[in-house]
Amino acid sequence: MRTGGHIRGSQPPYPFRQPEPWRGHPVPSGGEPMSPWLEERLFERRIVLVSGALSGPVASQTAAALLTLDAAGADPVQLHLAVPDGALTAAFAVVDAIDAMQAPVHAVVTSECGGAAVAVLAAAQRRLAYRHARVRLSEPRTDAVAGTADEVAAAAGQYLRELEELTLRLADVTGRSRSRVEDDLSAGRVLTAEQAQEYGLIDEIIGKRPAD
Repeated sequence: MRTGGHIRGSQPPYPFRQPEPWRGHPVPSGGEPMSPWLEERLFERRIVLVSGALSGPVASQTAAALLTLDAAGADPVQLHLAVPDGALTAAFAVVDAIDAMQAPVHAVVTSECGGAAVAVLAAAQRRLAYRHARVRLSEPRTDAVAGTADEVAAAAGQYLRELEELTLRLADVTGRSRSRVEDDLSAGRVLTAEQAQEYGLIDEIIGKRPAD
């Protein structure tokens, strides 16, 4: 699990130490590990950072972090997203964790959120983005499936069901029609932070605009 980032918000009213097994854990994207002291400080502030492609292992670590913070208290959890793409199955593993939580999740798009990760963004109770962030509406990638014809057909059916759920969630959150969302996903539409706010995917943009 990787934690990181910072947005304005109150600090939790109690000390909370990250469980020992998570200290110094490699970041989900497979990059350089975060220093243990920084990882712990950020986790104390109820911040979870996801970066890189959203894979199954990343989703499992993210869900575990969210549920641990949920068990620790009712203050909002900040979920920072720098995820350009990922697998739908992995995304819905995180979505299921968010849906099961009592504490609200505030998602923050720090750079780009696209593909399957948009399902995670839509599941949050509050959605924010930095001023230069981007949201990419596109049909999530699919991993090649090897096996019998029945196994390939079952995998394809599962993907279509998850894609439909993504479409319905986006339509519900944004107030757009299902057909409009389907068209935008098919076209791979890229939204600036302001456009994403107008679209209904972002509630607030973080950062001051330059003076005119």
